[in-house]
Amino acid sequence: MARIGVRPPAVPAVPRPRRARRALTALLALSTAALALGGCGREETAGEGDPGTVTVVATTTWEGAFARAAGAKDVKVLVPPSTGHAPDYEPKPSDLTTVAAADFVLYAPFEPYAEQIKDAAGSQAELVEVGLDNDVAKVRAEVTRLAALFGTEDAAADWRKRFDAHYARLAKELKADWPDGKRPEVVSQVFTTWAAKLAGARTVGAFGPEAVTPEQLSRLSAHEPALVLDNAHMTTGEVLPGTDARQVDVVNYPDRDLDLLAVYEDAATALSEAMTAS
Repeated sequence: MARIGVRPPAVPAVPRPRRARRALTALLALSTAALALGGCGREETAGEGDPGTVTVVATTTWEGAFARAAGAKDVKVLVPPSTGHAPDYEPKPSDLTTVAAADFVLYAPFEPYAEQIKDAAGSQAELVEVGLDNDVAKVRAEVTRLAALFGTEDAAADWRKRFDAHYARLAKELKADWPDGKRPEVVSQVFTTWAAKLAGARTVGAFGPEAVTPEQLSRLSAHEPALVLDNAHMTTGEVLPGTDARQVDVVNYPDRDLDLLAVYEDAATALSEAMTAS
């Protein structure tokens, strides 16, 4: 089975919570003074002022990209995209000062340090839980919700227009790549179904987030899918060995430029290669 679209994932989606929790808890104890200083002198209410001037701190590039799409201009990301595994990141005192000085702190509930980030934010920042999903409808809804919080509705509306046009173009191009003009059947990891929708594919089976069991392997292989869409951040290797299905490793997290559109572009490129490969 060929594997297509593999690149080092920006930030994996499966945490190892204990190490991150210990590291950040220890850092919180060492950084109380820094946090106090970071929170001083900020009397204005979060979200007030000119649209787009709010300071947003995001735990990863995924939340950061949602914030940027929503119209926030000043977006800081705590976990560098070069980090191979997010829970391995060792927070620095400067990170907590950054959090304390934010107007909004964006995080996802599955991240192992979410509770510690809440504690570090202090009373000045508004904590916002973000639903991380690249499904087109969910992205539009989340960007709209964040823009209402930031006061950047006009910027978000412009982004949604660009997003809709971009998505429609990619979907049209992928439809033209359908093998023999037929809608492909795919098996998808639970967090990559958005890529199946982008390709216009029919999902005949799903797996994950746990590794595929022998029973699942037999059942999924019986569908004889043309493609297997795996989650690059949670991959355990070849999903359906012994089949003719081409495996596409889908990347969910944007790069350091926080360009969410690039995630769809990269996925479309990998899907196109898989569908047109001889």
